[in-house]
Amino acid sequence: MLLKKLVIVGLTASLLAGCATGPNQNQTLGTLAGAVGGAALGSAFGSGSGKVAAIAAGALVGGFLGNQIGASLDAESQQYNYNASVQALDTGAPQQWRNPQNGVYGTVAPGPVAYVNNRTCRPYTNTVYIDGQPQVARGTACQNPDGSWQVVG
Repeated sequence: MLLKKLVIVGLTASLLAGCATGPNQNQTLGTLAGAVGGAALGSAFGSGSGKVAAIAAGALVGGFLGNQIGASLDAESQQYNYNASVQALDTGAPQQWRNPQNGVYGTVAPGPVAYVNNRTCRPYTNTVYIDGQPQVARGTACQNPDGSWQVVG
């Protein structure tokens, strides 16, 4: 059932991506690819209602990263970045990552904890180096009751 839903989401994203034109095409495609990739990655974690939360959180994180960085990261690099992001948000310590296949690398630097509506939140800076050029995304993520993180701004 879950696989069927992911396939439908993927097909819908592909159809919408086909409609994207103009100067924001890479950003649109990156958002869609990131959201679908993040949802697929999130589906590998959790079970029951936790699995649904993991898929949603993955889609949000992936969508945000995809929008900010465009379609420049392949699925493997997105996974390295996602793992480092979760680790950084969980521990509060900066995390570095590198994809040995293509040399893409980056850092995720979390900020101090803030409590918003009884949720633990952290600002972060996610810097990805593609061909030696930094691509920077900044935002805020808040922790859900199941321990997953959700980008809120």
